[in-house]
Amino acid sequence: MGVFSRLGDIINSNINAVLEKAEDPEKIIRLMIQEMEDTLVELRSSAAKCIAEKKERSRLLTRLEKEVLEWERKAELALDKDREDLAQAALLEKRQHQQRVDTVTDEVNLLEEQLARFNDDIGRLQAKLQDAKNRQRSLVMRQKHATTTLKAREQVHSDKIEDIMFRFESAERRIEDVEARGEALNLGRKHRTVSDEIDDLVNADEVADELAALKAKRKGGSAPKVEPVAATNNKK
Repeated sequence: MGVFSRLGDIINSNINAVLEKAEDPEKIIRLMIQEMEDTLVELRSSAAKCIAEKKERSRLLTRLEKEVLEWERKAELALDKDREDLAQAALLEKRQHQQRVDTVTDEVNLLEEQLARFNDDIGRLQAKLQDAKNRQRSLVMRQKHATTTLKAREQVHSDKIEDIMFRFESAERRIEDVEARGEALNLGRKHRTVSDEIDDLVNADEVADELAALKAKRKGGSAPKVEPVAATNNKK
């Protein structure tokens, strides 16, 4: 596998997903760190070669540009000496050197783009590497904490603790069940309004009047006259 293929896998990898699937997270992340460090070394080596090549092509470009200027000077000199044939030959040399200048310039630009990609990839890989190292330290601490906690729980009979917690949760579920049944009884009940309460007061007065009349009748007395409720008459 080439350096760029491994780099793509590393940069695009989700460390959390890798750790979730790993049987031994600490071992897996240690291997990932080693892979990242090896890839980083290869990247830096490739970047160094790219820098060296860019410098070499830049030196060649500088020399070619000077030669273009020199052939132009020679063409001018030939014209000054009335040697048009030599001037044409010098201009031809200038054109050929200018073509090489253009080619080398393109090569230098490509190398600069490649160096920019190297710089970006190295930066991202370093960030991934630092993240992995931080997680490695965290995993070691969590493993130590888990081991210490396990030993402590074994010393205080963790099975008894689990039994107590189970009974507590069972009692809590029974209480929640009673509460749920009480709440279920209120389902569908109509909430009383102010109008309902006023109607109850009117009905209570009417029942009281009827009760007084019934008592008077039973005693042979005259029942108190109950004034009928006046009906609303909308007619004038």
